[in-house]
Amino acid sequence: MERRLQELAKKNIRELVDEIQNFQDIAHSLKPEPGEVPVLPGVEIHGEVIPMTGLIGGDHIIYVDFNKRFDLDARIRAARKAGREDLAVELERNKHHAGILLADVAGHRITDALITAMLHQAFLLGVQYELEMSGTVTLRLFENLNARFYQSSIIGKFLTMVYGEITDDGTFRFLSAAHPPPIIFSNEFNCIVDIQEDRLTTFPPIGTMPNRGDVDRRRFQSPLGHKEGYAINVISLMNGGDIMVLYSDGLADHHSEAGECFFPHQLQDFLREHKGAPAADICHSLRETLLDFAPLTDDISFVVIKRS
Repeated sequence: MERRLQELAKKNIRELVDEIQNFQDIAHSLKPEPGEVPVLPGVEIHGEVIPMTGLIGGDHIIYVDFNKRFDLDARIRAARKAGREDLAVELERNKHHAGILLADVAGHRITDALITAMLHQAFLLGVQYELEMSGTVTLRLFENLNARFYQSSIIGKFLTMVYGEITDDGTFRFLSAAHPPPIIFSNEFNCIVDIQEDRLTTFPPIGTMPNRGDVDRRRFQSPLGHKEGYAINVISLMNGGDIMVLYSDGLADHHSEAGECFFPHQLQDFLREHKGAPAADICHSLRETLLDFAPLTDDISFVVIKRS
């Protein structure tokens, strides 16, 4: 009888390990491939996710290269054929910008990747509908995502997020949901420069509070109240060589065992040393520098956007 119980326990453990491996494989398949990194004239983009476990975790990056992901010319022709010149004009603008979403789920366990997987599919489906309805990604998509996650708040996990679109002239329009603000490193002044506070408006984490203007808000209890409607921030990479970094709080909080913080002074020194390199090389070097600086205590993710 005891032998039978031991065999059954081993079988259950093997099945559990297989299930975890299967989950890791599925979640890992959502990691952006090199070919998904947006290509935009005059702008270089590259990002890295460093899971604390070394496998997958709660940080996630999604790229939207509108020129690669969608047949914009076919969509423009269809819009004009339908008499939607307004839609055609908006679709045309997508040829000149690319989208970057960086999300961070509270926690760094393998299973936290389930929440980012939910966001991944919902967001990309929403982008497709947005192009069909409006020709561009609007705030409506993020209000709907927030409402969907709020209605699934039994998950009990915070999800911060930044989504922005960089244009080929260096303008970055973005929305922040309780995410750390971008930093800009000026090539001319050789340092991280201050960004005006009114350009860094942020909102509660995704799914924690419904929009005050949501037509369905009375159907759901909201102990924390209601948030205002989302708004867009605008900042710019003014000069050639300027660098913007989007990052998760894992980078902001990264510190050595002696308590020395990497952010922002060590990061500034790093960018001074590597500012002449391509964005992809900056990312790879930053990854190695962070791992050499101290052991990870959280997932770390970052995206480097450099004006050529």
